[in-house]
Amino acid sequence: MLHLLPSSSSSFPLNPQFLLLRRPPANLRVLLLGPFHAMSAASSSSRRAATAAAVPSLSADETRAAVGEAFRRYTSPSLRRGGGGSGVAIVWLRNDLRVLDNEALLRAWAASEALLPVYCVDPRTFRGSTHCFGFPKTGALRAQFLIECLGDLKRNLMKQGLDLLIRHGKPEDILPSVAKAVSAHTVYAHKESCSEELLVERLVRKGLEQVVIPQGGASNQKKPQNPKLQLIWGATLYHIDDLPFSVTSLPDIYTQFRKAVESKSSVRNCNKLPPSLGPPPSSGLDEIGGWGTVPTLESLGLSMTKSEKGMHFIGGESAALGRVHEYFWKKDQLKVYKETRNGMLGPDYSTKFSPWLASGSLSPRYICEEVKRYEKQRVANDSTYWVLFELIWRDYFRFISAKYGNSIFQLGGPRNIVSKWSQDQALFESWREGRTGYPLIDANMKELLATGFMSNRGRQIVCSFLVRDMGIDWRMGAEWFETCLLDYDPASNYGNWTYGAGIGNDPREDRYFSIPKQAKTYDPDGEYVAYWLPELRSLAKERRNFPGALYINQVVPLKFDAGHQRRDQFNRQRRPGNMYRRQK
Repeated sequence: MLHLLPSSSSSFPLNPQFLLLRRPPANLRVLLLGPFHAMSAASSSSRRAATAAAVPSLSADETRAAVGEAFRRYTSPSLRRGGGGSGVAIVWLRNDLRVLDNEALLRAWAASEALLPVYCVDPRTFRGSTHCFGFPKTGALRAQFLIECLGDLKRNLMKQGLDLLIRHGKPEDILPSVAKAVSAHTVYAHKESCSEELLVERLVRKGLEQVVIPQGGASNQKKPQNPKLQLIWGATLYHIDDLPFSVTSLPDIYTQFRKAVESKSSVRNCNKLPPSLGPPPSSGLDEIGGWGTVPTLESLGLSMTKSEKGMHFIGGESAALGRVHEYFWKKDQLKVYKETRNGMLGPDYSTKFSPWLASGSLSPRYICEEVKRYEKQRVANDSTYWVLFELIWRDYFRFISAKYGNSIFQLGGPRNIVSKWSQDQALFESWREGRTGYPLIDANMKELLATGFMSNRGRQIVCSFLVRDMGIDWRMGAEWFETCLLDYDPASNYGNWTYGAGIGNDPREDRYFSIPKQAKTYDPDGEYVAYWLPELRSLAKERRNFPGALYINQVVPLKFDAGHQRRDQFNRQRRPGNMYRRQK
């Protein structure tokens, strides 16, 4: 996505090298596998180092079985190319790192006699900086997750008779040269909705127009052709062509959008796979250096040390399918999702699908079909519906990004709201590093640093604190989340932050979260803060979120004090509510 640069007088002089994760401080760590313990201060286990929870926690054999079963259900033995395919097609993979229900992959297969999947390790993504404040665009935790996604995709493609060509460089440079080398007639890809990605699409199209592919035939009399770029919508639960209104007429209130699509639109079925997607091209690969290898953190200029706290998400389509199996079928958690989704500690209070949805390792339509299968075989209730409800929120932010364009990245948001924001560096760093003096804020921010994940409830709370209590420019928080989150995608991240800042497309979404109330409601025994802030473990449960002088000084007073909200521009509504929309 593309953001507006701040004026020189308001620029924020943070040093990106300090921020994550080129040379990370010792406390910025990735995780080892192991069981998760929500430790209480009273138990002896609370004084032992916790170990990280693998998500999913299936054994290798269980994962293989779950993946095999999913692929069998979505493979059609009778599906063949027929006579419609010819020549070589390329499928350009970006944020769709999966084989199951990948329409661009299947369209490229059907239109060709040989298929070449390509992934470009774009330096703008892996070595670039966020637009306004210069944070690393992709932190080491997300980079490692994506590396695992690529390795798993490569293995799954090989099982389907293909492989994955991996090249380091810009897609607009790589794809034309690869298309020329293998004489590809078309490059297929899934269409994106934000401006940085759209710009790359335009540059790739322009580059392909400069490539001339000779055509076969008698005496080579056929006219040479340029490779085409064929873009396909495939990131959402509801297809953009099936909406009951144009994107420009999209409702500005989520409930109106949801009710319209639920009553007037249908979710398309997942695409079926053929028995094999091969073969790859028989010639041309040698002259471009072969298939290439999956990158390493070191090759991307990143590094990290290992930690043993929180959750460790395993990247890749296989892990994603394993997690769906684990959460829905093995642990039978789907039936209680709505009751547990506001938790903060442990792997199973929510689905945790969002990192795989963001990387495209998991199709939202696959989740939908698994929900429907669960409802038929086990139970249908508010919880099973609520997973779909949250997927529709994800759709909504993607369509809003298409409707409003760059305004979702700008200071005033889609409604161009004028507010006075601070860019106080010391205050922001205290928030970012988890040393605000408010245990609930600090614990959430430390979890983000250590794992790349934060609960939905935590995201609401830390967002509200940054913009309402600190009065800090919301874009600083959004860009920091862009760096850190495993489940980062521009539409959901910036859509959520504009809502949290009160400048989103829905004028009703402008709400304040009281930290004392949130702590008492969602961490009443202080288990969560004691897990991430060991210095609080020895305190009585009721004191952990309210330690007073036994904890570090509070950097700012709360706008919500003793049940009375102080009137100011950051607090225009009186009721707390669901401000930051869920990343499951």
